[in-house]
Amino acid sequence: MALTKFNFNSFDLTTVASSGLAFNASANGFDTAAPGAMTLISTNTISSGVSSSSFTSNINSTYDTYLFKFINMHPATDEADFTFNGSTDGGSNYNTTKTTTSFYSYHNEGDSAAALAYEPSHDIAQGTGYCQIGGDALGADNDQSCSGEMYLFSPSSSTFVKHFIINMNTLTGADYLVNQYTAGYMNITSAVNAVDFKMSTGNIDSGVIKMYGLSKS
Repeated sequence: MALTKFNFNSFDLTTVASSGLAFNASANGFDTAAPGAMTLISTNTISSGVSSSSFTSNINSTYDTYLFKFINMHPATDEADFTFNGSTDGGSNYNTTKTTTSFYSYHNEGDSAAALAYEPSHDIAQGTGYCQIGGDALGADNDQSCSGEMYLFSPSSSTFVKHFIINMNTLTGADYLVNQYTAGYMNITSAVNAVDFKMSTGNIDSGVIKMYGLSKS
């Protein structure tokens, strides 16, 4: 096996914005890399109480997969659940038909309770209501919140249902850590072009939601 030694000055680092280095088959072995596969589209920053947080633009056929990241979503009301719904009319109505399933693990701060369980009470079977995606009974103490992410696949498809996969980490009002996985599909062939996030009761007191598009290639 041959070893190749690079001189300290053999790397020509690019200063092009949003670019990096990539290996290629040329003599010098490097090329300017294209921007990353994950593109930040928009950010909703909540610094005072709002009833919901919506994304009503830029959900289209540009990307096959959209990723939402939830950062320290904090409720105004103790023991609220974080939820979402989709829209086919740009956000006038959030009532897409959904079938979902959910399971979670939990562990409390006192180290007296822990389990892994399927949660049938969170399931939706062809319902149009909001889907619970944050762990049970999110706490409203100053240090309590939930964080996680949601993938939405091919929302603009006119052929297939709209699948989604969600993972959330929650600190509950009873000081339980709950890690919840929720998955499902919006059982429609119309394009989903808006999504809305809200608490099951009360306002979203604070938090950040970022929407990314994942490139097709």
